[in-house]
Amino acid sequence: MKRCVIVGGAGIHRYDVIRKCLSPEDDVIFCDSGLNHMEALGVVPSLIVGDFDSHENPHISAETIVLPREKDDTDTVYAVKEAVRRGYEEFLLIGVIGERLDHTLGNVSVLLYLDSIGKRARILDDYSEMEIVSEKPVFVSDSYAFFSLLNISGEAAGVTIRNARYPLENAEITCEYQYGISNEVLPGTDAEISVARGKLLLIKIRA
Repeated sequence: MKRCVIVGGAGIHRYDVIRKCLSPEDDVIFCDSGLNHMEALGVVPSLIVGDFDSHENPHISAETIVLPREKDDTDTVYAVKEAVRRGYEEFLLIGVIGERLDHTLGNVSVLLYLDSIGKRARILDDYSEMEIVSEKPVFVSDSYAFFSLLNISGEAAGVTIRNARYPLENAEITCEYQYGISNEVLPGTDAEISVARGKLLLIKIRA
C-alpha cells in the first residue's frame, strides 16, 4: 500500500524542504484550501476533499468528495478518516500547522488518533517533524538540531531517553510540567526514546 500524503491549507513557505520528503509513489489528498499548494508542490491529487469554503472546487479530473459546511469533522480530519477507510497504513500530513492554533492543535491530535489504530504517521512543517512515541522506541539522528517531547495525552510514564544531552531513565512527563523541551542528540549517535505507559509527542527540529 502506498503512503497517503494529506495536504491542508495552512501556510507552507519552504516548499523545497517539503518536496524533498515526497515520493512519486505517494497518493496525495488535498483538503480544500490545501489546493493552493498544488502547483508549488508539483504533485497531482489522488483525491480532493472539502466543503470549499476557503477554495473553489477546481472541477478537475481527480476524484472529489464535496462535504457539507456544517459537520463535526474538519476537512483534514475527514480526509484522514477516509484514507483509513481505504486501507492506508502510513500517513504524512503537510500544510496542517499554521496561524490558527485551534486547527493546529486539532491536527496534532490526528497523530494520536492514527497511533491509536496502529497507523504510522508524521506531520511536517517548514522547520520540524512530529510523530507519536508510544509502544515502540523511536530513534532521532544527530542531523536534527533539537528534539522535544511533550505530553499531550494525559499519561507519559516510564520515559527513557538515551544518547542525548539530557538523558532520562524511567521518568514521567506530565501535561502540567513539560520539561522535555529542546534536548540534543549526542554527536555521532542516535537518541533512543521510549515510553512504558502512555504517549508523547516527539518534535524534531531540523538543523
